[in-house]
Amino acid sequence: MTKDSRSTLRARHREALALFGERVHAVRPRQWGAPTPCSEWSVRDLVNHLTAEQLWVPRLLAGASVEDVGDELDGDVLGDDPPAVWDAAAEAAVAAFGARGALQRTVRLSYGETAVEDYCAEMTADAVVHAWDLARAIGAPERPPEPLVAAAGRVFGSYGDDMSPTGLFAAPVPAPPGADDWTRLLARLGRAV
Repeated sequence: MTKDSRSTLRARHREALALFGERVHAVRPRQWGAPTPCSEWSVRDLVNHLTAEQLWVPRLLAGASVEDVGDELDGDVLGDDPPAVWDAAAEAAVAAFGARGALQRTVRLSYGETAVEDYCAEMTADAVVHAWDLARAIGAPERPPEPLVAAAGRVFGSYGDDMSPTGLFAAPVPAPPGADDWTRLLARLGRAV
């Protein structure tokens, strides 16, 4: 990966977290218990999931393994002020990926050694798709900017057409005729638009 492509990857990650963060700050008090397109998660559960993911980043990039962290980030990490906790977690993740040489290292994830640049790309794609989930749940604008659509498409495009066997996604749904890249990607991830 070149210096320019690493810079672009870090920029997409920042943009994806900012997009999700805008939606976190738009959640009204009565919406925290509302359902999301992720059938097992409420709005709070979804925000908690993304927040915990960001809290992992500094630890993993500092050399900790999944086993080292253990169950420390399980359960509710949001406390009484979910937007503030999200902001701090997102800022820490952006700083960790932005540290000198960070994208040239590897981390130990649950599925093994992974290049940090791949980890950052996966975290970016996950934030983009979950920003749509959160937007759909709270009635916020759903369409991400095209560079983020492309970033998510690159990551999820490598998984094949049916990602449901991974257990991370629902079974694909049919995309409407003439659907754009974003709508087709959401359909592959089991999300009806």
